[in-house]
Amino acid sequence: MGNIFSGLESLGFKDVEKVDVFQENEKGKGAAASQQEKKPETTEEDLLFDKSYTCPVCDYEFKSKMVRTGKVHLSGADSDLRPKYVGVDSLKYDAILCPKCGYAALNRYFNFVMASQAKSITEKISSTFKYQQESGNIYTYDDAIMRHKMALLNTVVKNGKNSEKAYTCLKMAWLLRGKAEMLQQGEHKKEEVEALQKEEKELLTKAFEGFEAAFDKEDFPMCGMDQYTMMYLLAELARRIGNTDVAKRYVSRVLVARDAQKRIKDKAFDLKEKL
Repeated sequence: MGNIFSGLESLGFKDVEKVDVFQENEKGKGAAASQQEKKPETTEEDLLFDKSYTCPVCDYEFKSKMVRTGKVHLSGADSDLRPKYVGVDSLKYDAILCPKCGYAALNRYFNFVMASQAKSITEKISSTFKYQQESGNIYTYDDAIMRHKMALLNTVVKNGKNSEKAYTCLKMAWLLRGKAEMLQQGEHKKEEVEALQKEEKELLTKAFEGFEAAFDKEDFPMCGMDQYTMMYLLAELARRIGNTDVAKRYVSRVLVARDAQKRIKDKAFDLKEKL
């Protein structure tokens, strides 16, 4: 094959027969690949920031780690609606804890405290609370579980709604599941994973009991869910704790509801197949 640049010698170009048309592109690809290899991997810490809060019980100003919502991507969800994100378990950062007085709550409830509730928290929690600073730049599963336990204790002390107690139990169950999944990826003791799974089931049972008690007494939306999403969640929780008959009853109510969203009906149909 002749040189495709032949004839350009008359225009002053020398050695054009040595020019490789795609050589520069290949170099560019190599450089781009090299840059891509050198690009640092996003860590969990990169997805966090310190958000400022003022405690509604003691007026103390503090910061708590939160996930940068614009930087995380949802990868899926478990059948009981537990969300899964790429690079971080956002559930670890949902409980806000005041380091001074010990008041804690899930983010959606943190600012809503009545005077009588604040008094109960001061008397029954703040009087004995001793804050332990998290050691790292992220919250570990143990850190997160402790913070959620404090949130649940505060909800009990302030006589919070059944739905808030149930939702906190559900989030704790999800955290225990996340910790168990993490342990299963590396070296772990089988007994430790089984203990986490047993505790998760106990919390799912509490969540089911709380949501069922709240269903006919509290207004919707409840914990950000409409009544049909809650019916589906009750059905799935009942299935997970071994109460099949109750699960079938709730899932049937979703399937016959004319105004239930298609997304929830599809989930309910999948659940019916499991049952």
